Amino acid sequence: MTERRIVIAGTGSGVGKTTITIGIMAALKKKGYVVQGFKCGPDYIDPTYHTAVTQRESRNLDSWMLKENVVKGILVTGSKGADISIIEGVMGFYDGKDPRNNKGSTADISILTNSPVILVVNCASMARSAAAIVKGFQCLSKEVNVVGVIANRVGSIGHFNLVKTAIEQECHVPVIGYLQRESDIEMPERHLGLVPSIERGELDDFFDQLGDLVLKTIDIDKLLEISITEPLEVDETYSLFEKKEVQVCRIAVAKDAAFNFYYQENLELLEAYGAEIVYFSPLQGEVLPENIDGLYLGGGFPEEFVDELSNDNSVKQSIKTAIEAGMPTLAECGGFMYLTEAIETTNNEEYDMVGIIPGKVTMQKRLAALGYREITGKSGNFLLPNDLQAKGHEFHYSIFHSKNEIPYAYETKGMRGIASEGYMSENLIAGYTHFHFASCPEMVENWILKCKETKRYE
Repeated sequence: MTERRIVIAGTGSGVGKTTITIGIMAALKKKGYVVQGFKCGPDYIDPTYHTAVTQRESRNLDSWMLKENVVKGILVTGSKGADISIIEGVMGFYDGKDPRNNKGSTADISILTNSPVILVVNCASMARSAAAIVKGFQCLSKEVNVVGVIANRVGSIGHFNLVKTAIEQECHVPVIGYLQRESDIEMPERHLGLVPSIERGELDDFFDQLGDLVLKTIDIDKLLEISITEPLEVDETYSLFEKKEVQVCRIAVAKDAAFNFYYQENLELLEAYGAEIVYFSPLQGEVLPENIDGLYLGGGFPEEFVDELSNDNSVKQSIKTAIEAGMPTLAECGGFMYLTEAIETTNNEEYDMVGIIPGKVTMQKRLAALGYREITGKSGNFLLPNDLQAKGHEFHYSIFHSKNEIPYAYETKGMRGIASEGYMSENLIAGYTHFHFASCPEMVENWILKCKETKRYE
């Protein structure tokens, strides 16, 4: 018995992985295949593309944040019912947590999931040299299985043939196709309006056009052939997402263009441990739903919608009242920003927010923090008590300025050392860090337990 899955990897960031991945997904859909998308690493934007094209919820695979059996379980669970799984890489193929090893890299994911790899190479301004690049990626690790190459940004069909001849002679893998440098199609910039644009279907024509382009110059039948591999085996004890308890509480989750950064596994784990998820949209003027026991305010782009969020006092008050009354709440990044007193834009304009966290957020044009985090709860943190640890990441352009000394929610350890982060007050845990619940399912159990303890209705 065999199945189909393939990793689309790049020699580095910016070589065109996402464009080619989306194009391949669209092309496969046009040929009638059911496609499942995955993204290596802690990325929220690219999975949104995948989901829009495949009409199946894309999922993240991260070998640093998650244990091996969890990564495999997510892949197996997500792939059910699909004809082929397409796994988009992150950064360069071997780039991960540490330059000394493969941990957290696309290569690591390909090895532990036993997935064949197609390497995307930017072939602009080179011919035979492309073979040296591919050969280097093949030789750095004996465990990886590079089964094919796609040449990106070639100048002409003649240029492609030069590259193809060199790579196939020296590397003994097929070059299954190409995209030209002047293809009259460009991937939309990952600007902050991207997610709502995708959700409104504004990029459907682009996806359709890209799929047609791929069908013309990339051999999809060959891709299907080289993607055949053995089924992935998961430890029989793996049952992370199986229902463990009947529904015992209701957790409201903010979901709209301003708040949309959620790992699918986070939501599924909440459901597995007994939560009914009730979605609502602060941006659309929806107050906190009735009969709710917990609140999850995820990341996103509140800074892009400061006017709407600031002016809706009824929504802000409903959230503030619930938190002040003790509702167990987790607010991550954008959700954390929303709960502060104000957001100051890069134009130095200030907008009032919920006001439950004493201090304000200021936006800046350069990145303020980026990277993986190991998270340990501070004393009193109901999600991470007794030195319980979780993993996650930070990625934001804003800085929080507290009015005075605040009770930090947790301690984070990253590449630049250890820092106290976030804000904690009674049953509110908030901060810039995005958690992956599958790195520490106990925090989900603790959240559900706290919701049951503070339940205000039957």
